[in-house]
Order: sequence, then C-alpha cells, then structure tokens
Amino acid sequence: MRYDVAVVGSLNQDLVASVPHIPAPGETVLASGHALFAGGKGANQAMAAARLGATVALVGRVGADDYGAGLLAGLVADGVDTTHVATDSSVATGLAMIAVDPAGENAIAVSAGANGRVSRADVAAAADVVGGAAVALLQLEIPLDAVQAAVATARGRVVLNPAPAAALPEEVLGGVDILVPNEPELAQLTAMPVDSLAAIAAAAAALPVSEVVVTMGAAGAVIVTRSGVTHVPAVPVAAVDATGAGDAFCGALAAELARGAYLEAAVRFAVRAAAMAVTRPGAQAAMPTREEVA
Repeated sequence: MRYDVAVVGSLNQDLVASVPHIPAPGETVLASGHALFAGGKGANQAMAAARLGATVALVGRVGADDYGAGLLAGLVADGVDTTHVATDSSVATGLAMIAVDPAGENAIAVSAGANGRVSRADVAAAADVVGGAAVALLQLEIPLDAVQAAVATARGRVVLNPAPAAALPEEVLGGVDILVPNEPELAQLTAMPVDSLAAIAAAAAALPVSEVVVTMGAAGAVIVTRSGVTHVPAVPVAAVDATGAGDAFCGALAAELARGAYLEAAVRFAVRAAAMAVTRPGAQAAMPTREEVA
C-alpha cells in the first residue's frame, strides 16, 4: 500500500498539569488538576494527518508497558498503521511532563524512553513505507541518525519539523523539501534574530532549504521560498491548551500536500487546523477532523 504520509517519530504518554503560571527555575506551583493524554510529536502528527483524511503509517518504538499498549490502541482506532512501531521490552515508553497555564501556554520536559532507541534499522525495516509515501514527515524527538536515514530513504516530499531544536548537518537539511520551525527553533538553527517579520524572513532565507514555513502561534505562519515571503494570519480563538498546536499544523500540512495542494493553500489549511486544536485540552485528543476544520 502507498501511504499519503509516513511519519518517523516519537510516541509519548503525556502527563499534563494545569498550573496558575509556568514555574520559574526553582519554583514550585500547585496545580489545579492533572490528566493523562496520548502524545509524542510523531504520534501527534500522524493522528492529525489521519483525522484529516490521509492514509498514514507511523514508524517508531514504545515500551512493553501499559502506556505503550494504550498509545498504539488509540492510533489504530483513528486509522494510523502502526505495523512499524516496535515494542521494546528493554525500556519504558516515552513520557512528557507538561505544565499548562490559564492562557494555554505550556512548558514541557520529555523523557525519551523507547523513542531514544529508534534506529536506522527501524527505518530500513519500513523502507517500502517511508520510500513510497507521498510525504515523509519527521521531527527530532528520536535520534538524529534515524532522522537522517529517513531523509535518505524518502522518495516523496520530505517535511521536517525541527523540534526540539538541534544542530542539523548539511546532509539532513540538504534532503529536506520543507522545513517547519517555530520562531525559537529558527533562532537556534540560524543564530539570527527573529524579532520581526523581516528578521524571520531573513533567517529562514539563510537556511539551505528551498521552502521554509515558520509557525508563529497566534500570529499565524510565514512562508519563505526562493520566490518570496507570504504571511498567513492565524484564526483568532480562545486558547485552552497549545500543547498540540504545532503538531496539528504539521500533520495538516502533510495531509494537504499529499492531496496535491500548493504550499500556500496547505499552510492556510494547517493554520486553521492548529487554531482548532488549541481550543481543546491535550495533544492527540485535540486533533480536529476535516469536517471540523471546514
């Protein structure tokens, strides 16, 4: 089967605490409540694309524990093919600890767990899936070696969300068709200021990638290509939890590109999908359907 989107990435159990404000270093705050949600950038983006109608396969790893089993069951229920998600008995499933304030802003600490064991061999075992997909969607919550293998294996368009930000070798960036950083990630990748639209465009243009889409939260997104700069405004919403916003955006972008949409049209759709995602708590639980976005 040829998939619309092949995601190579992470699966995490998210533990989300509602806090009055994001703690400063050394500060303890009392949460008003907490809940468990399915997460991980790879799984979130796979779920987002699947709910929007794409055929999706996920490549990754979970531990042989209840968290891992639950994550897989949830993905399968929404139509994601998890055949190439290995169950690793030697390590726990990845865990993300997330603090969310009343404005929906968040701070996240991630324990990689099984995600840290995703390897070139895992990508090689799924070479037909990754190589045959219309879009290969990647992030950086798994080892860079596996990301590099996925870039080399993909034959469709390669979309990389460089999160969490990390130094990327030329052989990785050189194989990426569309890079999707947020503003802090762009600043870290380029060591350039991103304090204005012009500065963001200049930093994005300095990267060795022909198409860069910079996500800017409530300000929308900026598309920077060799032919120009386009700002796509956000949709005003009452934010509840921004945890899955970037993943909703990336999954929607990949799904639309796989459908044959031009980049600007795909970004406009992705901005709306992300806006809907922040109106609900959690990551995967917040991912909208195509009907909801429409």
